[in-house]
Amino acid sequence: MVAGGPVSGSIIAFPGAHNGQASSQVGFDRLELQRILDLYGRMVAAGLWRDYAMDFAREAASFSAFRRAAERPQARIEKRPSLRGKQGMWTLFGEAGQVLKRGHELSNVLSSLERKLLKVVED
Repeated sequence: MVAGGPVSGSIIAFPGAHNGQASSQVGFDRLELQRILDLYGRMVAAGLWRDYAMDFAREAASFSAFRRAAERPQARIEKRPSLRGKQGMWTLFGEAGQVLKRGHELSNVLSSLERKLLKVVED
């Protein structure tokens, strides 16, 4: 036995674990992430976006889309469950950090970005 080492049969908590409970960080569920990545793929195909980043914190999860990796995000979609009962847990931020849209449903918040994909077709 090594001095100061764990005793045989003892359980050592994983760093960051809270008494056997799952981490309390906010994340996207599978359908939310699928919806966001679908829009991201269409924006990449249209040449509007080229890179993305995701951030998961205790209070909020965010998805940022970039034209170029070295720039500020062109759009940031944030999920903040603590606002669910107020103005809605979904927020769309613009390039300068301004709030473009808030809502209770992800599809309503993404609709303003999806309008950029619509093109007028002439006869």
